[in-house]
Amino acid sequence: MLRRLHPEQPESFAFTAANQQWAEAQITKYPEGRQASAVIPLLWRAQEQQGWLSRPAIESVADMLGMAYIRVLEVASFYFMFQLQPVGSVAHIQVCGTTSCMICGAEDLIAVCKEKIAAKPHELSADGKLSWEEVECLGSCTNAPMAQIGKDYYEDLTAESFGKIIDDLAAGKVPTPGPQNGRYAAEPLKGLSSLSEYEAGKPQHNASVELATDLGDTVKRINGTEVPILTPWLGKDGKQAGASAAAKPPKAPEAPKPAVKQAAEAKAKPVAKEADAKPTDVKEDQPETLTAARNGKADDLKLLKGVGPKLEETLNELGFYHYDQIAAWTPEQVAWVDARLKFKGRIERDGWIAQAAQLAAGEETEFAKRAKEEGTYED
Repeated sequence: MLRRLHPEQPESFAFTAANQQWAEAQITKYPEGRQASAVIPLLWRAQEQQGWLSRPAIESVADMLGMAYIRVLEVASFYFMFQLQPVGSVAHIQVCGTTSCMICGAEDLIAVCKEKIAAKPHELSADGKLSWEEVECLGSCTNAPMAQIGKDYYEDLTAESFGKIIDDLAAGKVPTPGPQNGRYAAEPLKGLSSLSEYEAGKPQHNASVELATDLGDTVKRINGTEVPILTPWLGKDGKQAGASAAAKPPKAPEAPKPAVKQAAEAKAKPVAKEADAKPTDVKEDQPETLTAARNGKADDLKLLKGVGPKLEETLNELGFYHYDQIAAWTPEQVAWVDARLKFKGRIERDGWIAQAAQLAAGEETEFAKRAKEEGTYED
C-alpha cells in the first residue's frame, strides 16, 4: 500500500497536559543526545490522542525530539500501526487476511465490513464512528479468522458474530474480546484431550480478555489519565538511575597527612594541561550575538545537519543568524550555547562548526545538498 499523508490536515496539534507530561517522562529514558529513540512511543501517544497521525502531530513530535521532519515521517509511514488518515471515532477495525484467516473465512468478514461500515478500506462509516482495513498476519492463526479492534483481538469469528460486534460498537457498547465461539484460548476445537483436570475452577476468560473486560477499555483510546506517570528509571534527584557510584562502595576517608608532606606532594604534582581537561571542565563564554540578521537577511541555518525549524528559531532568539557566527565559536562558547539548547551535545555530535565554516565560505556540504533536494523536510 502506498502510504502518504492525508490531503486534508488540521491546522495544528498539541499534546494534552497529561500526555505532554507523559511524553516528557518517556524522553528521560534515553541518554543525552539519544532522545530520538523515543519517537515511536511519542508517535503512538499522539495517535491515541488524535485517533490518527496528522502532519502537525508528526512535526510536533519531531520538534520535541529535535529531529528533522523527514526522519519522523519515515517512521510514521513505515509502520502500519500508524494511521496516516482519519479513522472511526469509536474504532478502527483491522481484519487479518493472511493464509490461515483467508482459508477460514476472512473474505466473509471483509464483506461484512463493506456492508456495515464502508465500501472501501480506510473510508469512514456514514456516522463517522467506524473504519476498517485488511492487514497482514496478526499472529493468531489458531483462532482464525480474527480481527484486531483497538488493543484487543476478536477471534474465532463468523460473519454473524462479527456483524454483531460491529453493531454493538456502533451502539456504544464494548464487546468482549477473545474467542467468540466459546473457546477459552487456543485449545483444540473438539475439546481438551489432556490436562482436562484443569478445566474446573479456571476463570471465565483468559488473562488478556479478563483484564480487558475488568478495565472495560477494549476500544478506549489512551488519554494520559489512566495511571500515575511513573519514572522508575530516574533517581530521587531526577537524574538517571544506575549511577556509576553504585558499582563500587565509596572509599573510606584517608587519614590526614602531616602539613610538611602535603606541601611536598603539592609541589611535586604537575599542573594539568588545558588539553587534558575534561569536557565538564570547560567554562562557558558567551559568543558575540546580533539583535537582528545583517541586512535583514539571515542564513538558512536548517542547512546545518541536526537543525530543524524549531531549533533554527531558538538559535535566532539567542542572536545567531549567520554561518560565520557559528563557525567562530570556541569550545567555551559552544558550552554557553549548548547550555541553552533543549538537548545537549548536538553541536559537536553533528559537527555544526565545520559545516558552518564550509557554508560561510560559499561551499556546499553533502547534507545541505540533500536538504535542498528534499525540500520541506530536512535530513
